Amino acid sequence: MLIRKHAMRRTGQTLSGVALMTVFCAGASAEEVQGGTLYGDMHVVTQDMLDHAYGDANNFLHTNGNYAQTRYYPARQINRENVHTLEKAWVFETEVVESMETTPIVVNGIMYVTTAFNHVYALNAETGEQLWHFKHEMGPITTYCCGPNNRGVFPYGDKVYMGTLDAKLVALNAKTGEKAWEVELADPELGYSETMAPTAVDGKILIGTNGGEYGIRGFVKAYDAETGELVWNFDTVPEDSKGVWATHDATGRDMMRDITAERVAYEKNGDPYKTLGGGVWQNMAVDRETGMVYFVVGNPSPDLYGAIRPGDNLYTDSLVAVDLETGSYQCHFQYIAHDVWDLDAVSPPIITMVDDGAGNQVKGILHGGKTGYVYVHRADDCSLIRFSDPMVSQTGRWTLPTKDGAPMLPGANGGVEWSPMAIDPSLNLAYAINLHQPMTYHVEETPYPEGKLWLGGAFKVIATEQQWGNVSAVDYNTGKIRWKAKTEQPMIGGVLATGGGIVLTGEGNGLFKAYDSASGEILWQYKAKAGVNAPPASYNVGGNQYIVVAAGGNVQLNYPRGNEIIAFKLAGR
Repeated sequence: MLIRKHAMRRTGQTLSGVALMTVFCAGASAEEVQGGTLYGDMHVVTQDMLDHAYGDANNFLHTNGNYAQTRYYPARQINRENVHTLEKAWVFETEVVESMETTPIVVNGIMYVTTAFNHVYALNAETGEQLWHFKHEMGPITTYCCGPNNRGVFPYGDKVYMGTLDAKLVALNAKTGEKAWEVELADPELGYSETMAPTAVDGKILIGTNGGEYGIRGFVKAYDAETGELVWNFDTVPEDSKGVWATHDATGRDMMRDITAERVAYEKNGDPYKTLGGGVWQNMAVDRETGMVYFVVGNPSPDLYGAIRPGDNLYTDSLVAVDLETGSYQCHFQYIAHDVWDLDAVSPPIITMVDDGAGNQVKGILHGGKTGYVYVHRADDCSLIRFSDPMVSQTGRWTLPTKDGAPMLPGANGGVEWSPMAIDPSLNLAYAINLHQPMTYHVEETPYPEGKLWLGGAFKVIATEQQWGNVSAVDYNTGKIRWKAKTEQPMIGGVLATGGGIVLTGEGNGLFKAYDSASGEILWQYKAKAGVNAPPASYNVGGNQYIVVAAGGNVQLNYPRGNEIIAFKLAGR
Protein backbone atom coordinates (compact mmCIF):
# COMPACT_ATOMS: atom_id res chain seq x y z
CA MET A 1 0.00 0.00 0.00
CA LEU A 2 3.05 2.27 0.26
CA ILE A 3 4.92 3.63 -2.74
CA ARG A 4 7.52 6.37 -2.52
CA LYS A 5 9.66 8.56 -4.72
CA HIS A 6 12.84 9.81 -3.14
CA ALA A 7 13.49 12.98 -5.13
CA MET A 8 12.55 15.95 -2.96
CA ARG A 9 13.11 19.69 -3.33
CA ARG A 10 14.62 21.65 -0.45
CA THR A 11 14.44 25.39 0.04
CA GLY A 12 17.71 25.78 1.92
CA GLN A 13 16.14 26.62 5.27
CA THR A 14 18.29 25.64 8.22
CA LEU A 15 15.37 24.74 10.47
CA SER A 16 12.12 23.27 9.28
CA GLY A 17 8.84 25.14 9.61
CA VAL A 18 7.55 22.27 11.75
CA ALA A 19 10.47 22.52 14.14
CA LEU A 20 10.05 26.29 14.30
CA MET A 21 6.35 25.89 15.00
CA THR A 22 6.98 23.43 17.83
CA VAL A 23 9.60 25.64 19.45
CA PHE A 24 7.46 28.76 19.11
CA CYS A 25 4.25 27.21 20.41
CA ALA A 26 6.01 25.78 23.45
CA GLY A 27 7.33 29.23 24.34
CA ALA A 28 4.36 31.40 23.38
CA SER A 29 3.58 34.18 25.83
CA ALA A 30 0.38 35.96 26.77
CA GLU A 31 1.86 39.28 25.63
CA GLU A 32 1.74 38.16 22.02
CA VAL A 33 -1.85 39.32 21.70
CA GLN A 34 -0.78 42.93 22.33
CA GLY A 35 1.58 43.26 19.35
CA GLY A 36 1.25 43.43 15.60
CA THR A 37 2.32 41.01 12.92
CA LEU A 38 6.09 41.00 12.36
CA TYR A 39 6.09 39.72 8.78
CA GLY A 40 4.06 42.26 6.78
CA ASP A 41 2.47 45.70 6.84
CA MET A 42 -1.05 44.18 6.82
CA HIS A 43 -2.08 46.02 3.63
CA VAL A 44 -1.70 42.73 1.81
CA VAL A 45 -1.26 39.14 3.01
CA THR A 46 2.37 38.38 2.25
CA GLN A 47 4.01 34.98 1.88
CA ASP A 48 6.03 35.74 5.03
CA MET A 49 2.81 36.30 6.98
CA LEU A 50 1.42 32.98 5.79
CA ASP A 51 4.72 31.18 6.50
CA HIS A 52 4.80 32.50 10.09
CA ALA A 53 1.09 32.09 10.83
CA TYR A 54 1.83 29.39 13.44
CA GLY A 55 3.16 32.15 15.74
CA ASP A 56 0.66 34.89 14.84
CA ALA A 57 -1.59 35.51 17.83
CA ASN A 58 -3.49 38.35 16.15
CA ASN A 59 -4.74 36.93 12.86
CA PHE A 60 -6.20 33.64 11.60
CA LEU A 61 -4.85 33.47 8.06
CA HIS A 62 -5.20 29.79 7.12
CA THR A 63 -8.26 27.58 7.05
CA ASN A 64 -6.50 25.30 9.54
CA GLY A 65 -4.29 27.85 11.24
CA ASN A 66 -1.01 27.42 9.32
CA TYR A 67 0.55 25.40 6.51
CA ALA A 68 1.09 22.47 8.90
CA GLN A 69 -2.70 22.54 9.57
CA THR A 70 -2.24 22.14 13.33
CA ARG A 71 -5.25 24.32 14.30
CA TYR A 72 -3.16 25.35 17.31
CA TYR A 73 -3.59 29.05 18.11
CA PRO A 74 -0.76 30.34 20.34
CA ALA A 75 -2.59 33.06 22.30
CA ARG A 76 -3.14 32.54 26.04
CA GLN A 77 -5.34 35.45 27.09
CA ILE A 78 -8.28 33.05 27.11
CA ASN A 79 -7.11 30.05 29.12
CA ARG A 80 -8.27 27.16 31.28
CA GLU A 81 -8.43 29.39 34.37
CA ASN A 82 -10.68 32.11 32.91
CA VAL A 83 -12.52 30.53 29.97
CA HIS A 84 -15.57 30.06 32.22
CA THR A 85 -16.11 33.85 31.95
CA LEU A 86 -16.31 33.78 28.15
CA GLU A 87 -19.34 35.69 26.88
CA LYS A 88 -20.88 36.62 23.56
CA ALA A 89 -19.21 39.70 22.05
CA TRP A 90 -21.28 39.97 18.88
CA VAL A 91 -23.45 37.98 16.46
CA PHE A 92 -23.72 38.45 12.71
CA GLU A 93 -26.64 36.96 10.77
CA THR A 94 -26.00 36.01 7.16
CA GLU A 95 -28.58 36.16 4.40
CA VAL A 96 -28.46 32.39 3.90
CA VAL A 97 -30.11 30.08 6.43
CA GLU A 98 -28.45 26.78 5.63
CA SER A 99 -25.67 24.53 6.88
CA MET A 100 -22.35 26.25 7.56
CA GLU A 101 -18.89 24.68 7.57
CA THR A 102 -16.90 27.89 7.07
CA THR A 103 -13.71 28.71 8.97
CA PRO A 104 -13.61 32.47 9.66
CA ILE A 105 -10.42 34.05 8.28
CA VAL A 106 -9.16 37.16 10.08
CA VAL A 107 -6.67 39.66 8.59
CA ASN A 108 -5.82 42.83 10.51
CA GLY A 109 -9.21 43.10 12.18
CA ILE A 110 -11.24 42.13 9.09
CA MET A 111 -13.03 38.79 9.05
CA TYR A 112 -14.03 36.83 5.96
CA VAL A 113 -16.75 34.17 6.19
CA THR A 114 -18.68 32.16 3.61
CA THR A 115 -22.08 30.49 3.54
CA ALA A 116 -23.78 27.72 1.62
CA PHE A 117 -24.32 28.66 -2.05
CA ASN A 118 -21.11 30.75 -2.09
CA HIS A 119 -21.84 34.03 -0.41
CA VAL A 120 -18.80 35.82 1.05
CA TYR A 121 -18.97 38.43 3.81
CA ALA A 122 -16.28 40.81 5.04
CA LEU A 123 -16.91 41.89 8.64
CA ASN A 124 -15.36 44.16 11.22
CA ALA A 125 -13.89 41.49 13.51
CA GLU A 126 -14.27 43.70 16.60
CA THR A 127 -17.95 44.57 16.14
CA GLY A 128 -19.40 42.15 13.57
CA GLU A 129 -20.42 45.03 11.31
CA GLN A 130 -20.74 44.09 7.62
CA LEU A 131 -18.19 45.72 5.30
CA TRP A 132 -19.17 44.02 2.04
CA HIS A 133 -21.15 41.07 0.73
CA PHE A 134 -20.44 39.06 -2.44
CA LYS A 135 -22.96 36.67 -3.99
CA HIS A 136 -21.60 34.23 -6.54
CA GLU A 137 -23.77 33.96 -9.65
CA MET A 138 -24.25 30.22 -9.88
CA GLY A 139 -24.21 28.62 -13.32
CA PRO A 140 -27.16 26.62 -14.69
CA ILE A 141 -25.71 23.29 -13.51
CA THR A 142 -24.70 22.40 -9.96
CA THR A 143 -24.17 18.78 -8.96
CA TYR A 144 -22.91 18.23 -5.45
CA CYS A 145 -22.89 15.73 -2.62
CA CYS A 146 -23.69 16.23 1.04
CA GLY A 147 -24.98 19.78 1.13
CA PRO A 148 -24.35 23.14 -0.59
CA ASN A 149 -21.55 23.93 1.85
CA ASN A 150 -18.48 26.11 1.56
CA ARG A 151 -15.50 25.84 3.91
CA GLY A 152 -14.14 29.35 3.49
CA VAL A 153 -11.86 31.68 1.58
CA PHE A 154 -8.07 31.88 1.58
CA PRO A 155 -6.34 35.29 1.70
CA TYR A 156 -3.29 36.06 -0.45
CA GLY A 157 -1.90 39.39 -1.59
CA ASP A 158 -4.79 41.81 -2.00
CA LYS A 159 -7.33 39.08 -2.79
CA VAL A 160 -9.34 36.29 -1.21
CA TYR A 161 -10.03 33.07 -3.13
CA MET A 162 -13.04 30.74 -3.06
CA GLY A 163 -14.14 27.53 -4.78
CA THR A 164 -17.80 27.32 -5.85
CA LEU A 165 -20.52 24.70 -6.07
CA ASP A 166 -20.54 25.00 -9.85
CA ALA A 167 -16.84 24.06 -9.96
CA LYS A 168 -15.22 27.47 -10.37
CA LEU A 169 -12.32 29.23 -8.64
CA VAL A 170 -13.08 32.88 -7.89
CA ALA A 171 -10.64 35.66 -6.89
CA LEU A 172 -12.13 38.66 -5.06
CA ASN A 173 -10.65 42.02 -4.13
CA ALA A 174 -10.20 41.74 -0.37
CA LYS A 175 -11.08 45.41 0.27
CA THR A 176 -14.17 45.73 -1.93
CA GLY A 177 -15.45 42.22 -2.66
CA GLU A 178 -15.33 42.90 -6.40
CA LYS A 179 -14.52 39.91 -8.58
CA ALA A 180 -11.01 40.03 -10.05
CA TRP A 181 -11.20 36.82 -12.08
CA GLU A 182 -12.97 33.48 -12.34
CA VAL A 183 -11.98 30.18 -13.95
CA GLU A 184 -13.83 26.90 -14.44
CA LEU A 185 -12.07 24.02 -12.72
CA ALA A 186 -14.11 21.22 -14.33
CA ASP A 187 -17.51 20.52 -15.87
CA PRO A 188 -20.23 20.52 -13.18
CA GLU A 189 -22.50 18.56 -15.51
CA LEU A 190 -20.15 15.59 -15.02
CA GLY A 191 -20.50 15.80 -11.23
CA TYR A 192 -17.65 18.14 -10.29
CA SER A 193 -18.17 20.66 -7.49
CA GLU A 194 -16.17 22.62 -4.90
CA THR A 195 -16.86 22.96 -1.20
CA MET A 196 -13.26 23.02 0.08
CA ALA A 197 -11.30 26.18 0.79
CA PRO A 198 -8.30 26.74 -1.50
CA THR A 199 -4.70 27.02 -0.25
CA ALA A 200 -2.39 29.83 -1.41
CA VAL A 201 1.40 29.46 -1.47
CA ASP A 202 4.28 30.83 -3.57
CA GLY A 203 2.02 32.55 -6.06
CA LYS A 204 -0.15 29.50 -6.57
CA ILE A 205 -3.72 28.69 -5.55
CA LEU A 206 -4.09 24.97 -4.82
CA ILE A 207 -7.51 23.34 -4.94
CA GLY A 208 -8.89 19.83 -5.26
CA THR A 209 -12.35 18.72 -6.30
CA ASN A 210 -15.43 17.02 -4.92
CA GLY A 211 -17.54 14.54 -6.85
CA GLY A 212 -16.47 11.05 -5.78
CA GLU A 213 -20.15 10.08 -5.70
CA TYR A 214 -20.65 10.99 -9.36
CA GLY A 215 -18.03 9.07 -11.32
CA ILE A 216 -15.62 11.96 -11.77
CA ARG A 217 -11.84 11.61 -12.05
CA GLY A 218 -10.40 13.51 -9.09
CA PHE A 219 -7.61 16.07 -9.21
CA VAL A 220 -5.57 18.68 -7.39
CA LYS A 221 -4.74 21.76 -9.47
CA ALA A 222 -2.49 24.78 -9.02
CA TYR A 223 -3.44 28.14 -10.55
CA ASP A 224 -1.51 31.39 -10.87
CA ALA A 225 -2.75 33.67 -8.09
CA GLU A 226 -2.67 36.81 -10.27
CA THR A 227 -4.02 35.55 -13.57
CA GLY A 228 -5.94 32.36 -12.84
CA GLU A 229 -3.89 30.42 -15.41
CA LEU A 230 -3.39 26.71 -14.76
CA VAL A 231 0.13 25.93 -13.49
CA TRP A 232 -0.13 22.16 -13.01
CA ASN A 233 -2.61 19.32 -12.58
CA PHE A 234 -2.32 16.10 -10.59
CA ASP A 235 -4.87 13.37 -11.25
CA THR A 236 -5.76 11.60 -8.01
CA VAL A 237 -6.56 8.48 -10.04
CA PRO A 238 -3.67 7.37 -12.30
CA GLU A 239 -4.25 5.64 -15.61
CA ASP A 240 -2.92 2.44 -14.01
CA SER A 241 -5.07 2.29 -10.88
CA LYS A 242 -4.93 -1.43 -10.11
CA GLY A 243 -2.18 -1.18 -7.46
CA VAL A 244 -0.76 -4.25 -5.73
CA TRP A 245 -4.02 -6.16 -5.16
CA ALA A 246 -3.82 -5.57 -1.40
CA THR A 247 -5.85 -7.92 0.77
CA HIS A 248 -5.48 -6.16 4.14
CA ASP A 249 -6.13 -2.60 5.28
CA ALA A 250 -3.71 -0.24 7.05
CA THR A 251 -4.45 -1.85 10.43
CA GLY A 252 -3.82 -5.37 9.13
CA ARG A 253 -7.42 -6.56 8.82
CA ASP A 254 -8.57 -8.75 5.92
CA MET A 255 -10.90 -6.74 3.65
CA MET A 256 -12.61 -9.85 2.23
CA ARG A 257 -11.69 -9.12 -1.40
CA ASP A 258 -12.18 -11.70 -4.15
CA ILE A 259 -8.89 -10.96 -5.90
CA THR A 260 -9.36 -13.73 -8.48
CA ALA A 261 -12.69 -12.30 -9.65
CA GLU A 262 -11.26 -8.78 -9.69
CA ARG A 263 -8.31 -9.82 -11.85
CA VAL A 264 -10.65 -11.46 -14.36
CA ALA A 265 -12.82 -8.33 -14.50
CA TYR A 266 -9.76 -6.11 -14.90
CA GLU A 267 -8.46 -8.14 -17.84
CA LYS A 268 -11.89 -8.18 -19.48
CA ASN A 269 -12.97 -4.57 -18.99
CA GLY A 270 -9.72 -2.64 -18.55
CA ASP A 271 -8.78 0.00 -16.02
CA PRO A 272 -11.74 2.04 -14.66
CA TYR A 273 -9.65 5.20 -13.97
CA LYS A 274 -11.79 7.61 -16.02
CA THR A 275 -14.80 7.36 -13.67
CA LEU A 276 -13.12 6.16 -10.48
CA GLY A 277 -13.82 9.16 -8.23
CA GLY A 278 -11.08 10.18 -5.82
CA GLY A 279 -12.23 13.63 -4.76
CA VAL A 280 -10.22 15.85 -2.43
CA TRP A 281 -12.48 17.36 0.22
CA GLN A 282 -10.11 19.37 2.41
CA ASN A 283 -7.05 21.60 2.42
CA MET A 284 -3.49 20.49 1.78
CA ALA A 285 -0.68 20.58 4.32
CA VAL A 286 2.42 22.26 2.85
CA ASP A 287 5.94 21.51 4.09
CA ARG A 288 7.88 24.73 3.45
CA GLU A 289 11.22 22.98 3.99
CA THR A 290 10.87 20.18 1.45
CA GLY A 291 8.28 21.61 -0.93
CA MET A 292 6.00 18.61 -0.35
CA VAL A 293 2.23 19.07 -0.46
CA TYR A 294 0.18 16.47 1.46
CA PHE A 295 -3.52 15.76 0.96
CA VAL A 296 -5.93 12.89 1.39
CA VAL A 297 -8.11 11.42 -1.36
CA GLY A 298 -11.72 10.31 -1.00
CA ASN A 299 -13.73 7.27 -2.02
CA PRO A 300 -13.86 5.43 -5.34
CA SER A 301 -16.95 5.58 -7.60
CA PRO A 302 -19.38 3.98 -7.23
CA ASP A 303 -19.16 3.91 -3.43
CA LEU A 304 -20.50 0.43 -2.69
CA TYR A 305 -20.56 -1.51 -5.96
CA GLY A 306 -16.97 -2.67 -6.38
CA ALA A 307 -17.38 -5.26 -9.16
CA ILE A 308 -17.35 -2.54 -11.82
CA ARG A 309 -14.02 -1.12 -10.57
CA PRO A 310 -11.56 -3.99 -9.98
CA GLY A 311 -8.13 -3.31 -8.44
CA ASP A 312 -6.91 -1.25 -5.49
CA ASN A 313 -8.43 1.88 -7.09
CA LEU A 314 -5.37 4.09 -6.57
CA TYR A 315 -5.10 6.70 -5.09
CA THR A 316 -8.54 6.63 -3.47
CA ASP A 317 -8.64 6.38 0.34
CA SER A 318 -5.00 7.46 0.45
CA LEU A 319 -2.54 10.00 1.83
CA VAL A 320 -0.71 11.47 -1.18
CA ALA A 321 2.28 13.82 -1.47
CA VAL A 322 3.20 15.85 -4.56
CA ASP A 323 5.84 18.47 -5.34
CA LEU A 324 4.68 22.06 -4.86
CA GLU A 325 6.47 23.43 -7.91
CA THR A 326 5.52 20.78 -10.47
CA GLY A 327 2.67 18.73 -9.03
CA SER A 328 4.70 15.57 -9.59
CA TYR A 329 3.96 12.49 -7.49
CA GLN A 330 6.23 11.92 -4.48
CA CYS A 331 4.67 9.16 -2.34
CA HIS A 332 1.40 7.74 -1.10
CA PHE A 333 -0.10 5.38 1.44
CA GLN A 334 -3.48 3.69 0.87
CA TYR A 335 -5.59 3.07 3.97
CA ILE A 336 -8.27 0.94 2.30
CA ALA A 337 -7.82 -0.66 -1.10
CA HIS A 338 -10.95 -1.20 -3.22
CA ASP A 339 -13.15 0.49 -0.61
CA VAL A 340 -16.79 -0.68 -0.70
CA TRP A 341 -17.85 0.98 2.59
CA ASP A 342 -17.40 4.70 1.80
CA LEU A 343 -14.77 5.04 4.54
CA ASP A 344 -12.70 7.46 2.50
CA ALA A 345 -9.92 9.74 3.72
CA VAL A 346 -11.37 13.25 4.11
CA SER A 347 -10.06 14.99 7.26
CA PRO A 348 -7.09 17.33 6.60
CA PRO A 349 -3.58 15.97 7.27
CA ILE A 350 -1.34 17.62 9.89
CA ILE A 351 2.45 18.04 9.86
CA THR A 352 4.23 17.77 13.22
CA MET A 353 7.21 16.09 14.86
CA VAL A 354 6.49 12.52 16.01
CA ASP A 355 8.22 9.57 17.62
CA ASP A 356 9.26 7.10 14.92
CA GLY A 357 8.84 4.07 17.19
CA ALA A 358 12.57 3.85 17.89
CA GLY A 359 12.74 6.90 20.11
CA ASN A 360 13.69 9.35 17.36
CA GLN A 361 11.79 12.55 16.59
CA VAL A 362 11.00 12.73 12.87
CA LYS A 363 8.73 14.89 10.77
CA GLY A 364 5.37 13.16 10.60
CA ILE A 365 1.91 13.40 9.03
CA LEU A 366 -1.25 12.78 11.06
CA HIS A 367 -4.62 11.88 9.59
CA GLY A 368 -7.92 11.20 11.38
CA GLY A 369 -9.79 8.52 9.43
CA LYS A 370 -13.46 7.74 8.99
CA THR A 371 -12.30 4.32 10.17
CA GLY A 372 -12.00 5.82 13.67
CA TYR A 373 -8.19 5.73 13.89
CA VAL A 374 -5.56 8.46 13.94
CA TYR A 375 -2.81 7.40 11.53
CA VAL A 376 0.78 8.57 12.00
CA HIS A 377 3.11 8.60 8.97
CA ARG A 378 6.68 9.49 8.15
CA ALA A 379 6.66 12.68 6.10
CA ASP A 380 9.61 11.72 3.90
CA ASP A 381 8.08 8.62 2.32
CA CYS A 382 4.41 8.49 3.51
CA SER A 383 5.03 5.17 5.32
CA LEU A 384 2.87 4.32 8.31
CA ILE A 385 4.54 4.50 11.73
CA ARG A 386 1.50 3.63 13.84
CA PHE A 387 -2.23 3.90 14.15
CA SER A 388 -4.09 4.80 17.32
CA ASP A 389 -6.42 2.82 19.48
CA PRO A 390 -9.89 2.92 17.87
CA MET A 391 -11.91 5.98 18.88
CA VAL A 392 -15.23 4.33 17.90
CA SER A 393 -16.56 0.77 17.64
CA GLN A 394 -15.18 -1.50 14.91
CA THR A 395 -17.89 -4.17 15.16
CA GLY A 396 -18.25 -6.21 11.98
CA ARG A 397 -15.41 -4.59 10.03
CA TRP A 398 -15.07 -5.53 7.12
CA THR A 399 -18.51 -7.08 6.50
CA LEU A 400 -19.28 -6.88 2.77
CA PRO A 401 -22.41 -5.04 1.58
CA THR A 402 -25.32 -7.22 0.48
CA LYS A 403 -28.50 -6.66 -1.50
CA ASP A 404 -30.65 -6.82 1.63
CA GLY A 405 -28.19 -4.88 3.78
CA ALA A 406 -25.39 -5.88 6.14
CA PRO A 407 -24.47 -3.99 9.34
CA MET A 408 -20.92 -2.73 9.82
CA LEU A 409 -19.26 -0.20 12.09
CA PRO A 410 -18.03 2.49 12.18
CA GLY A 411 -20.61 3.34 9.47
CA ALA A 412 -20.28 5.43 6.32
CA ASN A 413 -20.00 8.79 8.13
CA GLY A 414 -17.08 7.78 10.33
CA GLY A 415 -15.13 7.97 12.67
CA VAL A 416 -13.72 11.32 11.68
CA GLU A 417 -15.71 12.77 8.79
CA TRP A 418 -14.57 16.06 7.18
CA SER A 419 -13.90 17.49 10.63
CA PRO A 420 -10.33 18.89 10.88
CA MET A 421 -8.36 17.77 13.93
CA ALA A 422 -6.18 20.03 16.10
CA ILE A 423 -3.01 19.27 17.99
CA ASP A 424 -1.26 20.60 21.08
CA PRO A 425 2.48 20.04 20.42
CA SER A 426 3.34 20.70 24.07
CA LEU A 427 1.22 17.69 25.09
CA ASN A 428 1.82 15.54 21.97
CA LEU A 429 -1.96 15.23 21.63
CA ALA A 430 -4.21 15.22 18.58
CA TYR A 431 -7.88 16.10 19.16
CA ALA A 432 -10.48 14.43 16.94
CA ILE A 433 -14.27 14.49 16.92
CA ASN A 434 -16.03 11.26 15.95
CA LEU A 435 -19.33 9.74 14.88
CA HIS A 436 -20.85 6.48 16.06
CA GLN A 437 -23.71 5.89 13.64
CA PRO A 438 -24.58 2.21 12.99
CA MET A 439 -25.63 1.53 9.40
CA THR A 440 -26.51 -1.26 7.04
CA TYR A 441 -24.77 -1.43 3.67
CA HIS A 442 -26.83 -2.35 0.59
CA VAL A 443 -25.14 -3.08 -2.75
CA GLU A 444 -26.79 -2.70 -6.17
CA GLU A 445 -25.38 -3.32 -9.64
CA THR A 446 -25.37 0.08 -11.28
CA PRO A 447 -23.67 1.20 -14.54
CA TYR A 448 -22.09 4.66 -14.86
CA PRO A 449 -25.00 7.16 -15.00
CA GLU A 450 -23.20 10.03 -16.80
CA GLY A 451 -22.58 12.50 -13.99
CA LYS A 452 -25.53 11.60 -11.77
CA LEU A 453 -25.33 10.27 -8.21
CA TRP A 454 -23.62 6.87 -8.36
CA LEU A 455 -23.54 5.10 -5.01
CA GLY A 456 -23.96 1.55 -6.30
CA GLY A 457 -26.43 0.89 -3.49
CA ALA A 458 -27.19 2.66 -0.21
CA PHE A 459 -26.13 2.93 3.40
CA LYS A 460 -28.97 3.28 5.88
CA VAL A 461 -28.91 4.35 9.51
CA ILE A 462 -30.25 1.62 11.83
CA ALA A 463 -33.10 3.43 13.56
CA THR A 464 -33.12 1.14 16.60
CA GLU A 465 -29.41 1.61 17.33
CA GLN A 466 -28.06 4.39 19.55
CA GLN A 467 -26.05 7.15 17.88
CA TRP A 468 -23.48 9.27 19.66
CA GLY A 469 -20.21 11.11 19.24
CA ASN A 470 -17.04 11.86 21.13
CA VAL A 471 -14.06 14.15 21.44
CA SER A 472 -10.90 12.04 21.66
CA ALA A 473 -7.42 13.16 22.68
CA VAL A 474 -4.85 10.83 21.12
CA ASP A 475 -1.16 10.70 22.03
CA TYR A 476 0.33 10.57 18.55
CA ASN A 477 3.67 9.32 19.88
CA THR A 478 2.10 6.16 21.32
CA GLY A 479 -1.33 5.83 19.68
CA LYS A 480 -2.99 5.70 23.10
CA ILE A 481 -6.16 7.65 23.87
CA ARG A 482 -5.36 10.06 26.70
CA TRP A 483 -8.97 11.11 27.30
CA LYS A 484 -12.38 10.85 25.66
CA ALA A 485 -15.55 12.91 26.16
CA LYS A 486 -18.80 11.38 24.91
CA THR A 487 -21.47 13.59 23.30
CA GLU A 488 -25.16 12.88 22.88
CA GLN A 489 -25.04 13.20 19.08
CA PRO A 490 -22.54 12.21 16.38
CA MET A 491 -19.89 14.92 15.97
CA ILE A 492 -19.11 16.81 12.79
CA GLY A 493 -17.45 20.22 12.45
CA GLY A 494 -13.89 20.74 13.66
CA VAL A 495 -11.56 21.44 16.58
CA LEU A 496 -9.36 24.33 17.75
CA ALA A 497 -6.63 24.03 20.40
CA THR A 498 -4.97 27.07 21.99
CA GLY A 499 -1.91 28.04 23.96
CA GLY A 500 -4.27 28.70 26.88
CA GLY A 501 -4.73 24.97 27.41
CA ILE A 502 -8.23 24.69 25.97
CA VAL A 503 -9.86 22.75 23.13
CA LEU A 504 -13.02 24.11 21.49
CA THR A 505 -15.59 22.31 19.37
CA GLY A 506 -19.33 22.36 18.71
CA GLU A 507 -22.22 19.89 18.46
CA GLY A 508 -25.34 19.39 16.36
CA ASN A 509 -27.59 20.31 19.28
CA GLY A 510 -26.12 23.83 19.34
CA LEU A 511 -23.69 23.34 22.23
CA PHE A 512 -20.27 24.94 21.84
CA LYS A 513 -17.83 23.74 24.48
CA ALA A 514 -14.36 24.43 25.82
CA TYR A 515 -12.46 21.46 27.24
CA ASP A 516 -9.31 21.31 29.30
CA SER A 517 -6.79 20.16 26.70
CA ALA A 518 -4.92 17.96 29.19
CA SER A 519 -7.82 16.30 31.01
CA GLY A 520 -10.97 16.64 28.87
CA GLU A 521 -12.89 18.43 31.65
CA ILE A 522 -15.66 20.67 30.29
CA LEU A 523 -14.75 24.23 31.36
CA TRP A 524 -17.44 26.28 29.56
CA GLN A 525 -20.34 25.91 27.17
CA TYR A 526 -22.76 28.02 25.16
CA LYS A 527 -26.03 27.03 23.48
CA ALA A 528 -26.54 28.39 19.95
CA LYS A 529 -29.81 28.45 18.01
CA ALA A 530 -28.56 25.99 15.37
CA GLY A 531 -26.02 23.21 15.17
CA VAL A 532 -22.42 24.30 15.69
CA ASN A 533 -20.87 22.17 12.95
CA ALA A 534 -18.07 24.38 11.69
CA PRO A 535 -14.42 24.65 12.80
CA PRO A 536 -13.74 27.45 15.33
CA ALA A 537 -11.06 30.11 14.91
CA SER A 538 -9.41 32.69 17.19
CA TYR A 539 -7.92 36.15 16.71
CA ASN A 540 -6.99 39.38 18.51
CA VAL A 541 -8.29 42.91 17.97
CA GLY A 542 -7.53 45.84 20.26
CA GLY A 543 -5.78 43.69 22.83
CA ASN A 544 -8.70 41.29 23.19
CA GLN A 545 -8.59 37.64 22.16
CA TYR A 546 -11.76 36.38 20.50
CA ILE A 547 -13.12 32.93 19.72
CA VAL A 548 -15.42 32.76 16.69
CA VAL A 549 -17.54 30.00 15.18
CA ALA A 550 -20.41 29.58 12.69
CA ALA A 551 -23.72 28.11 13.86
CA GLY A 552 -25.62 26.91 10.81
CA GLY A 553 -26.18 23.20 11.34
CA ASN A 554 -25.29 20.41 8.93
CA VAL A 555 -26.93 18.73 5.94
CA GLN A 556 -25.15 15.37 6.21
CA LEU A 557 -26.52 14.68 9.70
CA ASN A 558 -29.59 16.91 9.34
CA TYR A 559 -28.74 19.15 12.29
CA PRO A 560 -30.83 22.33 12.79
CA ARG A 561 -29.98 25.04 10.27
CA GLY A 562 -29.12 28.62 11.06
CA ASN A 563 -27.22 31.69 9.87
CA GLU A 564 -25.13 33.04 12.76
CA ILE A 565 -21.46 33.90 13.08
CA ILE A 566 -20.82 34.19 16.84
CA ALA A 567 -17.77 35.83 18.44
CA PHE A 568 -16.85 35.49 22.13
CA LYS A 569 -14.41 37.28 24.44
CA LEU A 570 -13.72 37.36 28.18
CA ALA A 571 -16.26 39.18 30.34
CA GLY A 572 -15.34 42.72 31.35
CA ARG A 573 -12.91 43.36 28.49
